Amino acid sequence: MSDNNNSKTKEIEKNEEYAIRVKDVSKVYRLYSRNRDRVLDAFGLSGKKKLYREHYALNHLSFDVHKGEAVGIIGVNGAGKSTILKIITGVLNPTEGNVEINGRISALLELGAGFNMEYTGMQNIYLNGMMIGFSREEIDAKMDEILAFADIGDFVNQPVKTYSSGMFVRLAFAIAINIDPEILIVDEALAVGDVFFQNKCFHKFDEFKKRGKTILIVSHDLSSIRKYCDRAILLDKGQKVDESTPAKIIDLYKRVLVGQFGEGVEDSQKISDPSIDPAGKWMSNYVINPKFDEYGDKEVEIVDFAVLDNTGKYTTTLEKKEPFSLKVKIKAHRKVTEPIVAFTIRSLRGTDVCGTNTMYEDIDLGTMQEGEEKTIVFKQNMDLQGAQYLLSFGCTRFEGDDFKVFHRLYDIVSLTVISEKNTVGFYDMNSEITVE
Repeated sequence: MSDNNNSKTKEIEKNEEYAIRVKDVSKVYRLYSRNRDRVLDAFGLSGKKKLYREHYALNHLSFDVHKGEAVGIIGVNGAGKSTILKIITGVLNPTEGNVEINGRISALLELGAGFNMEYTGMQNIYLNGMMIGFSREEIDAKMDEILAFADIGDFVNQPVKTYSSGMFVRLAFAIAINIDPEILIVDEALAVGDVFFQNKCFHKFDEFKKRGKTILIVSHDLSSIRKYCDRAILLDKGQKVDESTPAKIIDLYKRVLVGQFGEGVEDSQKISDPSIDPAGKWMSNYVINPKFDEYGDKEVEIVDFAVLDNTGKYTTTLEKKEPFSLKVKIKAHRKVTEPIVAFTIRSLRGTDVCGTNTMYEDIDLGTMQEGEEKTIVFKQNMDLQGAQYLLSFGCTRFEGDDFKVFHRLYDIVSLTVISEKNTVGFYDMNSEITVE
């Protein structure tokens, strides 16, 4: 055999180590200011004039996924996560670059992808299976497993347009994971299922990994990325920031979330201490909830706040069991005695989960003169379960028997708690178990 043939054989063997290979992929969209410009461009009537601006959803992205790996892709909204999954699965074509796939893919993208809403659940099982390349006989052989996993009963014979979102995702995931693909791709779909269904899905992920299957998952659930993935990839503005262990990439993602990574950010700012923040405002480092609720007479005003991790860095992503701090700066606009400063952490459904204030903690803030500022620091361990929460601040006081609200900021920022072990409810009892 010639050296050239030997080289080709080695290259084929090397490529077979990969389930997915993304090579220099870009996806560019043309954005028009006016519909008229779009029409002119479509019919070639724009001449040499450029009537659009280019938006790079992906910008020369490259990465590999090895066979048998579980790889997570994370990033803020608009980073390009879903776009690359759609290109990998053939839903979109890249503007530049190419993707190599080595194995049969089953994909669970956004809710509804690949389903005919007029068909029954049973008809959609056959439709999806055949789209992936299975025969009717092969789907029949898997039918009992699919129906048992979905667990939606007689609704499988009803049109899927009548399904709740929970029923829909149960069926979609049951199809995707039980037709025995070599590569499973999941895009945030598990966020719709209940906690018990999610638990069942992740048990299936473990089973897949033990059988040498490949999993590629996009999720904002950092706890799941850390627990179930071998490797993680961080995207930002269509580009790969880095790829490494989930722990390292999640730490990097925290910096992206608070603007402490990227172009124009000096090294000193990347690890900045809020006490010397050059921007002057701690809260400028956070994405503020546009729908937060604010009220009060502001005779004492909350003028700034910060969430700090165990190293003192700005963050909205906290590790379970790790210490963290909340800093609240207040300013008096008249002379006030004994103001009370509080924080509350609430679930996304609005349930107060935990919180405290200076009165509960027996801290007397004394008298504040007009124009005076004070900074209150709450330090504690994070013992909440891994999930997303909303953070609120308040400043109040008692005037005789009356309760006065100076300033409240409800649901001002979101917090993400990362946990590799969630117990029941919101709070971990940190039980120590012995067997006697």
